[in-house]
Amino acid sequence: MAKDSTTFVCQSCGAVSRKWSGQCADCGAWNSIVEESGGANAVSFSRVESARAKTKEKILDIASLAGAMTETPRRQTGIAELDRVLGGGLVKGSAILIGGDPGIGKSTLLLQATASLTGVGQSCLYVTGEESVEQVRLRARRLGLGEAEVQLAAASAVEAIMGAIRKHKPDVVVVDSIQTMFLEVLESAPGTVSQVRAAAHELIQCAKQTGSVLLLVGHVTKEGQIAGPKVLEHMVDTVLYFEGERGHNYRILRAVKNRFGGAGEIGVFEMSDKGLQEVSNPSSLFIPGKAGGVSGSVIFAGVEGTRPVLVEIQALVVPTGMATPRRAVVGWDANRLAMLLAVLQRRARMPFMDKEVYLNVAGGLRIQEPAADLAVVAALMSALLDVPLLPNCVVFGEVGLSGEVRNVSRADVRLKEAAKLGFEQAIVPPGPDAPRKGFILHEITYITQLRQFLARNKGMPEAETTEALVKTDV
Repeated sequence: MAKDSTTFVCQSCGAVSRKWSGQCADCGAWNSIVEESGGANAVSFSRVESARAKTKEKILDIASLAGAMTETPRRQTGIAELDRVLGGGLVKGSAILIGGDPGIGKSTLLLQATASLTGVGQSCLYVTGEESVEQVRLRARRLGLGEAEVQLAAASAVEAIMGAIRKHKPDVVVVDSIQTMFLEVLESAPGTVSQVRAAAHELIQCAKQTGSVLLLVGHVTKEGQIAGPKVLEHMVDTVLYFEGERGHNYRILRAVKNRFGGAGEIGVFEMSDKGLQEVSNPSSLFIPGKAGGVSGSVIFAGVEGTRPVLVEIQALVVPTGMATPRRAVVGWDANRLAMLLAVLQRRARMPFMDKEVYLNVAGGLRIQEPAADLAVVAALMSALLDVPLLPNCVVFGEVGLSGEVRNVSRADVRLKEAAKLGFEQAIVPPGPDAPRKGFILHEITYITQLRQFLARNKGMPEAETTEALVKTDV
């Protein structure tokens, strides 16, 4: 009989140590190390894995398969925004991980997707480890999906779930959530690193053998990352994150990894009492009516994945008597804001050292691309001068540390979307791919040229504006 052993495993990165400590030496996380017991059961599980490794596999040549390979058919979920994020639909035998804050709509979206799939003849199995079957049925009835022929099961044992998958061979399997699943051969509690890693591995292998599409729901930590070992995201084919603010009804589904499509693609939904409703034109959602017209308000023409999105960026600059002025950011990177404030202070001679700065991306969208730099700089300048930007104008461009404005990709797509929504002017970096027909382009190469636009709007020479702004020698 094997001798029992005890190890200590970090729940953030999966690092194993022989003794407990307050901080993980590998990832630096505090209070994340948990004691896990191993023994005869764990040894028997490792033996099962080693036996699988000895199975003879046929080695094939890519060149010999080129003529025999065909396009992999995709299963449409009936939810266009979800299909867009997935790259066109579900791929047979794929594993998809969906993470997000509690109550943001992960289970609702998957229940709607499975109900839609059963309506076109696909068999779906929904396994819940957090709720009872009756609770899922009540939610389906509230969403108007009470007649959907989705098979429901309340289970947490991976062995039982794998047996049901091999017996019924459903087209789509939903496991809600992976942190509640456990293998009986492991003695650690559900949700620990070893259980999450082993349970995901067994379910993924079972899905690939049977050809089922596996959809895993993942919990997130307080930092917004999927709980459990990082290897979990490497094991699956697609990783999706649900984003959204509590005060907004809008939800953003973003692909951060996709082996069968483009990463960075987003789908936009609106939460209602009937579940998640698709938003086909998110630009009109994030800029209702004609946004702008006041100081500190700028329309940014961005691209999320393959989709152009127009969003309003708002800035507020106010004096402060505090030694350390406050910088508050919603929907953008706080470190990048600090960098741009330093560039404005040094290169454009605009004083922000004694000002509080508040920056907000309206609508709950989180912007990640550097093309928003110029729009943020324009919003900050406009708020500091208390002068609105040009009317019916969009802005995009990347800003360097020397104050230069750099070109960004897909300028034509951004401007076409702006023209579609009635915008007539754009402040952009110089580039050859910007369409000029029917559009007034203001090409700038340095951020000080933005101040010239604002000075003309204010009706005073740019030199006088500079003299009024500069209080100290920077």
